[in-house]
Amino acid sequence: MRRIDVLGIGAGVFVAGGLLYLAFSWAGLDGLSAGIWSQVIFVAGLLGWTATYLARALGKNMTYYQQLEDYENAVLQKRLDEMSPEEIAQLQEEVEKERLARAQKES
Repeated sequence: MRRIDVLGIGAGVFVAGGLLYLAFSWAGLDGLSAGIWSQVIFVAGLLGWTATYLARALGKNMTYYQQLEDYENAVLQKRLDEMSPEEIAQLQEEVEKERLARAQKES
């Protein structure tokens, strides 16, 4: 996210808070009550956003993790492309042996 985006979002939140306060005042609440209720709505929104962020971070469903996974897959694919058919066959044999050994341990 660029700096100008952050400034724009901050200004938008500031203006939204003012509009929310004016809406509560227009609805008949006094200044103190309108301020309190606009704060309640913004704190609830902040807590909701934080909860979604934590869910994405704990679930590793974020851009960084996706980029890292794509990079690792590309590196492995490049290494596989550089291997000779004999090396690929040897690797497949090793993988099969490990798979059989793991299956026997689980049995």
